[in-house]
Amino acid sequence: MRPHVAELAGLRERVLAGPSEKATAAQKAKGKLTVRERIGLLLDEGSFQEVEQLRRHRATGFGLEAKKPYTDGVVTGWGTVEGRTVFVYAHDFRIFGGALGEAHATKIHKIMDMAIAAGAPLVSLNDGAGARIQEGVTALAGYGGIFRRNTAASGVIPQISVMLGPCAGGAAYSPALTDFVFMVRETSQMFITGPDVVKAVTGEEITQNGLGGADVHAETSGVCHFAYDDEETCLEEVRYLLSLLPRNNRENPPQVPCDDPADRRCEALADLVPADGNRPYDMAKVVEEIVDDGEYLEVHQRWARNVICALARLDGQVVGIVANQPQTLAGVLDIEASEKAARFVQMCDAFSIPLVTLLDVPGFLPGVGQEHGGIIRHGAKLLYAYCDATVPRISLILRKAYGGAYIVMDSQSIGADLTYAWPTNEIAVMGAEGAANVIFRRQIAEADDPEARRAELVKEYKAELMHPYYAAERGLVDDVIDPAETRSVLIGALAMLRTKHAERPARKHGNPPQ
Repeated sequence: MRPHVAELAGLRERVLAGPSEKATAAQKAKGKLTVRERIGLLLDEGSFQEVEQLRRHRATGFGLEAKKPYTDGVVTGWGTVEGRTVFVYAHDFRIFGGALGEAHATKIHKIMDMAIAAGAPLVSLNDGAGARIQEGVTALAGYGGIFRRNTAASGVIPQISVMLGPCAGGAAYSPALTDFVFMVRETSQMFITGPDVVKAVTGEEITQNGLGGADVHAETSGVCHFAYDDEETCLEEVRYLLSLLPRNNRENPPQVPCDDPADRRCEALADLVPADGNRPYDMAKVVEEIVDDGEYLEVHQRWARNVICALARLDGQVVGIVANQPQTLAGVLDIEASEKAARFVQMCDAFSIPLVTLLDVPGFLPGVGQEHGGIIRHGAKLLYAYCDATVPRISLILRKAYGGAYIVMDSQSIGADLTYAWPTNEIAVMGAEGAANVIFRRQIAEADDPEARRAELVKEYKAELMHPYYAAERGLVDDVIDPAETRSVLIGALAMLRTKHAERPARKHGNPPQ
């Protein structure tokens, strides 16, 4: 037996070393880590268990029969992140450029099936050149199997795609089907058709990074949730995200001990948020003041900046925070902000993450471009997501909450479990100035001094319908609270709602707006 064991050990040593020193040097020259270095950074040290390490393709033609490297260009298996099981597959660009063939795809299908069956997160480390052209339609069928499994796993286990190299053509659709997409600047790109095809068809000249680089997808397209300067930082942040997510949809997110007192007063909030509704401020600082130790992970930080979506903890319990950002477009809702928040709400609901919504919204963004772009159906996505969510939902109105945007941002009327407000809140159909111009148009026009009369009527309207306790008097706000007590009130409400159970009507699935 010993000679056979020695032969196996030698074989494994060659597989772990990679296809050749030249291929490894080329990978390093691009500023990229090798596939096993990446897995080592993602998973707890020594925890990786590889599956089908000795798999080789069986294709023939175009010289493939003479080149049959082990792993077939993808490393698959499982390990742990902070002690919890995580499944992973990672392309090895040194072998066939990480291109997907039949054996390659079968390995990915198997590890995806194992992740779903085990109820554990799946992380893909993407660095591949797309379908293996030499294998023809067989390679394309392999992508179909991946997409089908991405869809089956959606809302069942967390799926995270990490882009560490090129991802072109049909291959880009798998990350788009997952919950989160990470990218690394300069070395990772995603696009359906590359720069050469774009130039041939449209005449436009553009670089790979200009077409589908990390910054483009983080700021313009919204395809990428997180973008980082290097692979080490990127993979460390993937580990942090996993620490905030449950293993599957049958578990709650992990709760951790918290040294930040639950009853800590947030005195700084009174100074952070101006009472004047027209003055901007940074909502991110409000979030930082409320959550445990000021730590949170913002999702899509650079896209649709007029709304903040973040994962954080309150008294050790993971929460999803949706908040208007008055620093950008005064915090209005537009097409992109509605889409961003809707998908985040759906993700939180799928994985039993309670929702805290912080409102300071003057309405939906007006304009021909927004209306023609479908703000009605895009805004309806956020409305649908909130109405459909069964997790604990708490809303807090800081200042303005006007019109349909107030309703959409998880108002009590669409199912928020609890709604709180600060003494600076203004809940109304529209701002006092606009309302007075509509209601009192004739009186203003007939007045000897229209401006003075307008100011008088605006003041009257505010006193009658927009004072801070108007909604509370009618049961639309559960309580008006001191801003300094925000943290303790939210934590107490979440503790009460922890055992919330909501019955849903029997149906195959809903038909959300698209």
